[in-house]
Amino acid sequence: MPTVAVLAFDGMAPFELGCVVEVFGLPRPELDVPWYELKVCAETAAPLRAVGGFTLRTDHGLEELAAADTVIVPGVADVRGEVSPALAGALRRAHGRGARLVSICSGAFALAAAGVLDGREATTHWRYADLLARRFPQVKVNPDVLYVDHGDVLTSAGSAAGLDLLIHLVRKDHGPSVANSVARRLVVPPHREGGQAQFIQAAVAPVEEETDGVAAAMAWALDNLATPLTVAGLARRAHMAERTFIRRFKQRTGTSPLRWVISQRIAASLPLLESSAAPVEEIGATVGFDSPVTFRHHFSQAMRTSPSAYRRSFTHAAR
Repeated sequence: MPTVAVLAFDGMAPFELGCVVEVFGLPRPELDVPWYELKVCAETAAPLRAVGGFTLRTDHGLEELAAADTVIVPGVADVRGEVSPALAGALRRAHGRGARLVSICSGAFALAAAGVLDGREATTHWRYADLLARRFPQVKVNPDVLYVDHGDVLTSAGSAAGLDLLIHLVRKDHGPSVANSVARRLVVPPHREGGQAQFIQAAVAPVEEETDGVAAAMAWALDNLATPLTVAGLARRAHMAERTFIRRFKQRTGTSPLRWVISQRIAASLPLLESSAAPVEEIGATVGFDSPVTFRHHFSQAMRTSPSAYRRSFTHAAR
């Protein structure tokens, strides 16, 4: 049974810790796979204060953290403060013995302080990206992605992106069917295509300004991804002028109609790559890309890997 250790610390926000507990600590008898053994670890045995006015205590310390198969740092108390030598040392020991290190949100500052991000691309919450780059110039900070996976070290953006990464870990360990089951139980999508840039200062339309026409056009597009989709055609479906449709679409989604269509086509290709033996070219056409070159280009931009490499990772996970 693989062990997962998550760091608890004084002043923590409970959401990220709760996500780790939910994914790796909750028993899942419906899944016919050995689940994880979760240990909540801390630098001290004293009660730890959490945002919201409650405390928690754990019997597991940094030795258990350093000995785990996967170590998750869900944040740091102060992005401008120093990471304790004890914690940095535990992270280095874990990495040195082959553990998988994971950060959520500001947890990247702890991994950077331990030196395991040196010379590597990493991400964190977009609010902290500039600070992380200034404090640790040897880290290649990418503020535009939801997570970065180097195999042995993985970093994710803001809180919800951490959940994306946790499900990604389950997918790597147990394959897409198990990951999809966990995602369904959490009532979240098994994969979100895109980057955190789409959430920065994105306009959110008030409910009274939402239009059924935009929703209807989006629903129709999802049912017809394999057909040619244009802004003009979607605007007609929404019974709007193109400029009005584009403006209202961006208010609703934070992106443009064509970028959204591309992201939905890529998302539709994932289960086909994960579970079918169809050629990559055929899958691209099935989800609406007009050529294999276009499919590979957009897939690589979104997923940071090729369709074939993505498929191979799931073939290996299923063995």
